Order: sequence, then C-alpha cells, then structure tokens
Amino acid sequence: MHRPARADIPTLVLGVLGVGTSGPIIAATRAPSLAIAFWRNAIGTAVLAPYALLRHRAEFRSLGRAQWLLALSSGFCLGLHFSTWTPSLTLTTVASATAFAATQPIFAALIARLRGEHVARRAWIGILIAVLGAAELSGVDLSASVHAFLGDLLALTAAVLAAVYMTLGSKVRQTVSLTPYATICYATAAATIAVMSVICDEHLLGFGSNAWLKILALTAGAQLLGHTMFNRALKTTSATVVSVVILLEVPIAALLAAVWLGQIPSIWALPGAVLILVGLVAISTAGASGPRPEPSGAHHETPGATGG
Repeated sequence: MHRPARADIPTLVLGVLGVGTSGPIIAATRAPSLAIAFWRNAIGTAVLAPYALLRHRAEFRSLGRAQWLLALSSGFCLGLHFSTWTPSLTLTTVASATAFAATQPIFAALIARLRGEHVARRAWIGILIAVLGAAELSGVDLSASVHAFLGDLLALTAAVLAAVYMTLGSKVRQTVSLTPYATICYATAAATIAVMSVICDEHLLGFGSNAWLKILALTAGAQLLGHTMFNRALKTTSATVVSVVILLEVPIAALLAAVWLGQIPSIWALPGAVLILVGLVAISTAGASGPRPEPSGAHHETPGATGG
C-alpha cells in the first residue's frame, strides 16, 4: 500500500468529509426515508445528465446490450442499497448504521471468492475480526431495542447490496467512462426507489423547506462531492488506499451525530465498532504490498468502496 499522490490528499479529505455527513443529515431530515433516497439520486442525475449527454452522446449510442444490462443492474442494486441504508438510520443510531454499512468489503471479498478469485489469508482474518465486531455491536443494539437491531440488519443488507453494486460497476467501468455510467446508475437507482416507495406506500413529496435544504446538502455533499472526489482520486491513488480512507466515514459520522443530534454511542458498543474497523482495514490492505499498476486505456478510473 502506497501513500497517495500529494495532489490527491485534499481530494480524499473532501471525499471523506462529504460521505461522513450522509448519516447525520439523513437522520436529521424530517421526510420519508425513501423520499430522501429518491431525491438524492434524482437530483444527482439531473446535475450529471446535461454534461453526460453533451460530452458523451457518441458513447451512449455505442453502448452494447451487455454494457446497458450491467449498468442498469448496478443502478438497480444501488437503488435497493439506498432503500435499506436510509431507513436503517431511523431505527438505530448513526454510528451503528454507518459501521454496519461499512462492512461492504467483507461481502465484496466473498463475491470475489465466489467468482473464483483469490482472497488472501489476511482478508479472511479481517473478515473474522469484523464479523465478531458486528456480532458484538448487534448484541448491544438488540439489548437496547428490537428497532435498533432491525436497523442493524437493514444496514447490513445495504452493505451486501453495495458490494454487488460495486462489483457490477467495476465491470461496467472497464469499458464505459465515469459520467455516462454514473448518470445511468443514478437514474436507474431513482426509478428503483420510486417503485419501492409505491410498494411501501411512502410519499415522495409533501415535506417542508427545511427537509429540502437537507436533501440538497446530502446530494451535494455525499452524492456528488463525496463519490466524485473518490473516483477522481482513483486515477492516481490505489483503490486500497481509497477504501481505507472511506472507513474514516464511520468515526466522522459518529462524531457529527454526537454533536449535532446528541447520539452518544454506548460505551459497550465501542469494542464492536473498533473490531469492525480493524477487520475492514485488514481486508482492504490484504495483498496490497505490490506496486500500483499504471492505468491503461482511456477509461482507467475504477470505482472503489462506496460511502453513505
């Protein structure tokens, strides 16, 4: 694992600050969970689409059936991810939900193994440590309330969906550039969440101006600034480093929730959260001792882990 390029350090700082605000803002927004999830994707699509259509019109026309299928499937999983991650923040604390959602690398490693890829022993040790931490943290939440435990399960489900989303997205990004892919993905995610809102009978409109301001802040910070900065850094900084940096979302979100929302984590929850982070660092840095390969081809940016 190598230090990031000096020019990428401010980019990574902005990225982690952007995604770190996600949980607290969602928890503080007085609007239906699926409405929050829908509008962050719909507004993100509206921001990206004009540029994507103007600069990448030829690329959109040249996309094959397999590329469209993978991109749409990735967006569908992203929509389901937000449909579980956002409601989890109404049931449990920001710290717990963020910690469980951050377990995405565990499932990414398991998916890689199922696809026949080698997973280093260090990663398996990290998975064991993180699973023990998740078990301890979920036990603490279950003792607090059934709602908190259900929130943990939703956040864990969101982590699984995020891992599938990133696996599909990585495949798409081998041949499709960032802006067209992100536009398709966000639009599909918004459509998926809209369908979920109908199924769950949640309204997408009808909340106050304060909620709209928070949704705009969420879109600008976590959806556009956070994810865009990480993808930009991946041009010259390894995905391993970016993945480790994204883990800082957990303490940042917990700190903001403590100060802004008064959500002080239980002292008994800290060991579980620490074990999760230690395990995830081990997973993210497994097999990272080799030199970073130079990018090749026109579409060399590859998405790393996703934040909130």
